[in-house]
Amino acid sequence: EEAYQLLNDWVSNEKLRLHMKQVAANMKAWAIEKENADERTALKWELAGLLHDADWEKYPDDHCRVIIEELERRNIDPEVIHCIASHGPNYFGIEPVTKMDKMIYALDELSGFIHAAALIRPTLYEGLEVKSVLKRLKSPAFAAQVSREDISDAVSRIDISLEELIAFIIEHQKNVS
Repeated sequence: EEAYQLLNDWVSNEKLRLHMKQVAANMKAWAIEKENADERTALKWELAGLLHDADWEKYPDDHCRVIIEELERRNIDPEVIHCIASHGPNYFGIEPVTKMDKMIYALDELSGFIHAAALIRPTLYEGLEVKSVLKRLKSPAFAAQVSREDISDAVSRIDISLEELIAFIIEHQKNVS
């Protein structure tokens, strides 16, 4: 509840809020299904996903620093804080170390890209195929703000193929609203 309150207080942009909820859903599902995490651990993964961009809208020049300071002030688990700090190592200088860190990095950009691919379809996620997402990834003009380099770097750090990760994201974020 406290995390959702923070999300609502800090993020007014509905699209950004949706992105954060989608990353949270993907993180939690990954923790449970792929890491066999217990409920407490899955909650940490979900919390990191939910708050990873909480300061982006209000403090874009201090992105990550402000939310990290806030979470430290609230005595949030240091693993969650490090995970959030490492979700963009090329920008924030904090390398992903744990599986949770590596997965938020892998899920963040790709989740947003897949959502953009779904939005241009009349049926949204229904029938969205991995090959369609892969095709769009090769088009630099589509969702141009999404870093293909970050996606490639993130996927290289985990033990799963890009295709499998895309299928996982499609399945787990399609019903997030």
